[in-house]
Amino acid sequence: QVQLVESGGGLVQAGGSLRLSCAASGRALSITAMGWFRQAPGKEREFVAAINWNGRSTNYADSVKGRFTISKDNARNTMYLQMNSLKPEDTAVYYCAADRSLGLKYSQYDYDYWGQGTQVTVSS
Repeated sequence: QVQLVESGGGLVQAGGSLRLSCAASGRALSITAMGWFRQAPGKEREFVAAINWNGRSTNYADSVKGRFTISKDNARNTMYLQMNSLKPEDTAVYYCAADRSLGLKYSQYDYDYWGQGTQVTVSS
């Protein structure tokens, strides 16, 4: 099993920055794909960003391209999401996800492991 714990959420003004972290434990070495998703109140969970096992391949939702950066530190079994130029529409609970199959994953149904989520609130 793999356990994921997110941290770094909070309240920030529009235009500000936050960095989310996702620490993996358990059978973390078996993880080959990771991603970030978010869910705003009354909306479905949506894809934000994905990264492959060695961190060399990444992809982003159009809504966050150029503002968010996904990265991972395999030595620390930790994934990050640097969020800059935040907008009120970025307000959501952010979840990290992990899977043990190869390649970038864009659908929530492709991930087997999930964190508990961390709240990000951007005020206008």
